[in-house]
Amino acid sequence: MKNEESVIQIANTLRQSKRVLFITGAGISAESGIPTYRGVGGLYEYGKTEEGLSIETILSGHVFQRKPKLTWKYLFQIEKACRGAKPNRAHELIAEWQDRYQIWVLTQNVDGLHRKAGSRNIIEIHGSFHTLLCTDCDWRREVADYRTYSDLPLCPACGHVIRPDIVLFGEMLALNNLSMLQQQLNFGFDMVFSVGTSSLFPYITQPVQLARQQGIPTVEINPRETDLSRVFTHKLRRSAVEALTEIHKKL
Repeated sequence: MKNEESVIQIANTLRQSKRVLFITGAGISAESGIPTYRGVGGLYEYGKTEEGLSIETILSGHVFQRKPKLTWKYLFQIEKACRGAKPNRAHELIAEWQDRYQIWVLTQNVDGLHRKAGSRNIIEIHGSFHTLLCTDCDWRREVADYRTYSDLPLCPACGHVIRPDIVLFGEMLALNNLSMLQQQLNFGFDMVFSVGTSSLFPYITQPVQLARQQGIPTVEINPRETDLSRVFTHKLRRSAVEALTEIHKKL
């Protein structure tokens, strides 16, 4: 009964809102079959790759600079495991709600599923797997997948190594994304959702804490308790698809 009341309250608040922020993490894409880095084919189940290194080490900017072929080996595996994934109902609902509200999406995911679902105002804070760029010149290209690439992909314009436009471990976030996020936070939001993330990175927690300080309603959608749960106005212990579908029915 308590959950039912929470869903009704959330729907009522959303109905009266104009600007809404959705912060999304791996949990929203899990129902599309997107694995986490550690879960790709069970390869990293025990915390180490076959090279004896952690996946975080291999997917770091430091290792990519020294051994790009090694990093690409695992980028290929991750991309292949994610290939063919489609937006689920949670992605679709957030996109559909653009017709009613001014929605912004701040996502940690690099899978591009929010964009595929039709969301327009997206801050892909960790970048996108579907954009490749050269490490030396201005060449860049949007790609559906990596099936035409192998081994160590090189730039067709200058011959240097290319890479996905994503933030590898230990790298700085793109300044344009941080600037866009700050600009939208300055404009303010009427409601903030956190969907499928337990991240404590400042750029993920700041919008929630700022909303709390300003008395703006916040909603956490996550099957499990997180270290930030106590901050939220409402908490729904459900999957992203289940929770957003229930809210949609009450609008």
